[in-house]
Amino acid sequence: MSGEAREWVWEHSTSRGAARLVLLSIADRVADDQCISWASLSSLAKRTRASVSTVREAVERLLLAGELEQLDDLVGPQRSTVYRLPLAAEAVAQALRKQREEEEDTAVPDEADGPAKLRLSALRRYGIRRREVPESPARVRKPAVPETGRPRRKPAQRRTGHRHRDIPATGTQNRSEPDLNRRYSSGGAAVLSAAEWQVDSATHIWARQQGHLDRLGEQGLRTADAKWRAHRAGHAPRAADAWAADWRSWIAREHAPSRPDLYAVPGRNTASSSGMTRAESHTAALLAALDEPTGTEG
Repeated sequence: MSGEAREWVWEHSTSRGAARLVLLSIADRVADDQCISWASLSSLAKRTRASVSTVREAVERLLLAGELEQLDDLVGPQRSTVYRLPLAAEAVAQALRKQREEEEDTAVPDEADGPAKLRLSALRRYGIRRREVPESPARVRKPAVPETGRPRRKPAQRRTGHRHRDIPATGTQNRSEPDLNRRYSSGGAAVLSAAEWQVDSATHIWARQQGHLDRLGEQGLRTADAKWRAHRAGHAPRAADAWAADWRSWIAREHAPSRPDLYAVPGRNTASSSGMTRAESHTAALLAALDEPTGTEG
């Protein structure tokens, strides 16, 4: 049934970019007509050639769009996460029902509204099983979950220890990320616009080490940053590290602003005078740039 699931993604999914690749990778492992699949973040990153943070963000977008469900009560091979494509499953069920109607020449009644029961016995052959939760004497065990599983559209935030109210549940994406962007970083889930993103210390150090600060100058760097924000104003929000990579690529391609010719001596040809030494020529050129007298005027 993976072929039908992939076909649904190609023809009907509204996902784009990395989210579309992630959804196709998950659909490629669909086991049967229930459209149940399994995958880990690392395996999806390897198959899509994307970073783990990008894959995590893509999964969050698919969960919010309703094109993907995460079944927390099930676990796949090697303790991988189990997913379900609900819209693809509905399309496959309608196609099967229509096929039975044509074969039997009788109308097949539609199933009742609500989530269809998952046939866990059919999934065990693929290594998908119910997640085992160890009993704890300090906590009251919850009642057994019915065989339908419990779909979860948006994963709950992890809670570890005591945290202040104004500090996010997850840390920054990297140690060099500034406090200004920290509030947008939640393990790759949160995104921000180009106007909200600010140049961090690591990016500024990169511009200095790569020679772009000397090439453009402080004013030229600010002008290039303003041009970048104007061109990216209409783009969809991204993660902070994605904006940083895009900004660096823009700065690397930016042309340096026009500067005065340091060898242009007032009242003379631009070529260096043959009667001057190289040091005198350089000194005259610097004085010319400062509009100061060189002592060579007639």
